Amino acid sequence: MPPNAEPTLWELHRAVSQLREDLRGDLAQLANRLDQVVTEDVYRADQRAVEQRISQVEAGLAHLRGDHEQMVERAGQQRREDQEHAAATRRLVISSFVAPLLVMVLQLWLASKGTAS
Repeated sequence: MPPNAEPTLWELHRAVSQLREDLRGDLAQLANRLDQVVTEDVYRADQRAVEQRISQVEAGLAHLRGDHEQMVERAGQQRREDQEHAAATRRLVISSFVAPLLVMVLQLWLASKGTAS
């Protein structure tokens, strides 16, 4: 090994100072990242809160689904009642026109039988 290959004290000092600065920068970055980390207890509490909110949303959706099914059933029932009412109205209208015509035809037939004798 040649004598020039060994670093001088100044070069060693500079290398150690550079390592110290690099270490400070790395520790500062690590500290910044650790500030964003939460503890396991906080994480679990947050997860429980999220699960509760999801459960509430699911319960609300189930309630809305039940309300929707009831509304659909009521609408179907109302539609059936309206159809029955419309059919009854049609029967009433038809009978109110047909019955007098039949009575008139019967009277004409009876009148024609009565005059022919």
